[in-house]
Amino acid sequence: MQRTRIKICGITREEDLRAAVNAGADALGFVFYPKSPRYVTPQQAADLCQALPPYVSAVALFVNATLDEVRAVAAAAPLALIQFHGDETVEACATLAAAVQRPFVKAFRVRPDTSPDELLEYERRYRAASPWFSGLLLDTWVDAYGGAGKAFDWSLVPKELAPRVVLSGGLNVQNATDAVLRVRPFAVDVSSGVEAQKGIKDARRIDDFIKAVRAADAIHSSENHHERSS
Repeated sequence: MQRTRIKICGITREEDLRAAVNAGADALGFVFYPKSPRYVTPQQAADLCQALPPYVSAVALFVNATLDEVRAVAAAAPLALIQFHGDETVEACATLAAAVQRPFVKAFRVRPDTSPDELLEYERRYRAASPWFSGLLLDTWVDAYGGAGKAFDWSLVPKELAPRVVLSGGLNVQNATDAVLRVRPFAVDVSSGVEAQKGIKDARRIDDFIKAVRAADAIHSSENHHERSS
């Protein structure tokens, strides 16, 4: 069965971390943006990461961070991947990732007038600029950092790009199955869609969200099996 990878972002408490791990999350995100209600310090992230089992990745989310800030986090916590979610340039992302020897994902905030070709060109530029580039995370354009719980037009994602992207922005239990069926991304990323309140996750919502993604995976698998059999 094709398995969509799942990241639960904005972890601030050990009980939320354990709920996400127990539900089957592949990655957990830690926000190092002081203006976010989900902000954690490098030491808090390091303490939380002690509860991570093998093969569940820790992801560091930065917004326009300095080199010193990124280095401080990389030195404190065992983070496997960096997510740049601000106005960082191609060159800045490449420099920061190389400095701490971590692969990175770059968030692209999709506008209503974003074209599929624009997304393909954006990915091409990052891939050409750095061997540490891992892929794009597609979020919703709002006049702030983060998608604010809103979904964008998924039809804008080119089919040739979809298998390499992380889909984010407004995902929740109600739309996760449809999102995965329509886009077929490599991974999905959710934060506010599984929260009881900002920065506090809801274990039931996490579990239901992951089940909704797995339901889409099961449909994909069934469709593929039918196509091979016919």
